[in-house]
Amino acid sequence: MSSSRTRKKPWRRLRAKATTFLRIVFAGTAGFAVPSLRALHAAGHEIVLVITQPDRPGNRRKVTPSPVKVAAQELGLPVLQPEKIRDPAVVARLRELKPDLMVVVAYGQIIPADVLAIPARGVVNVHASLLPRHRGAAPIAHAILAGDRETGVTIMKMDEQLDHGPILSTRRTEIGVQEDAPGLTARLSRLGAELLVDTLARLDAIEPTEQDHARATVAPRLRRENGELDWEMDAQEMDRRVRALQPWPGATLPTARGRVKVLSGHVEGDRYVPDVVQAPGKKPAPAKQVLGRRDA
Repeated sequence: MSSSRTRKKPWRRLRAKATTFLRIVFAGTAGFAVPSLRALHAAGHEIVLVITQPDRPGNRRKVTPSPVKVAAQELGLPVLQPEKIRDPAVVARLRELKPDLMVVVAYGQIIPADVLAIPARGVVNVHASLLPRHRGAAPIAHAILAGDRETGVTIMKMDEQLDHGPILSTRRTEIGVQEDAPGLTARLSRLGAELLVDTLARLDAIEPTEQDHARATVAPRLRRENGELDWEMDAQEMDRRVRALQPWPGATLPTARGRVKVLSGHVEGDRYVPDVVQAPGKKPAPAKQVLGRRDA
């Protein structure tokens, strides 16, 4: 019988796996990074600083801290929120700390060369794809958009180019037929946390593997227009977009009353059938109530 406690917080069972305890600077912002931060802390590593993006306006324009800042404060860890990590004062602070390693997970800024050179054992990154496939800001969405049957996480040593450095370890997982981006993100964040702790425990024995750069593909940042569907699109393409583009930008379809957001649906033969939609300013509702007989 599975334990919900273990499934939700796998980092709790990782303490015994860390045989070498490192002084780590952790850079992360998005919720995807939180399991990795908690896993490193639970494994016994000394996290000397957490770097995250400044508080930003969130829902209803309320200034909101990043998920990583919230987690770091819960763990009693020091937090720094520079506008730019390349700021000379930030670089000087990092040099003073003399970290063994820097870990970057969904941070949101390019790490400059002078920062990469500071940690004695370099900078490692947890990336949510099987590199060199889907390099870039939105690998999870692009894996679903591409119709990939599997994806995974990669731990790599960072260099000056985007998602380009040598690979330390990977772990694969299948993408569910109806899996959407939020669900896959949650799974990969846990998988990445486990793999990160395992990798650091074996760091001295790992020989980094150069990526096959000729096979690289890119996963650029999503744009609002990526979610604009129309009724003439291929059904499988519509299905992939609906699943991949949640929660932002979301997939929308045109109706007589304007575009509505499609929250879920399914493919019947060569036709995409929305199941749940959301009209502007309204709550989610069955598609048949909103779209009418023709489109639902």
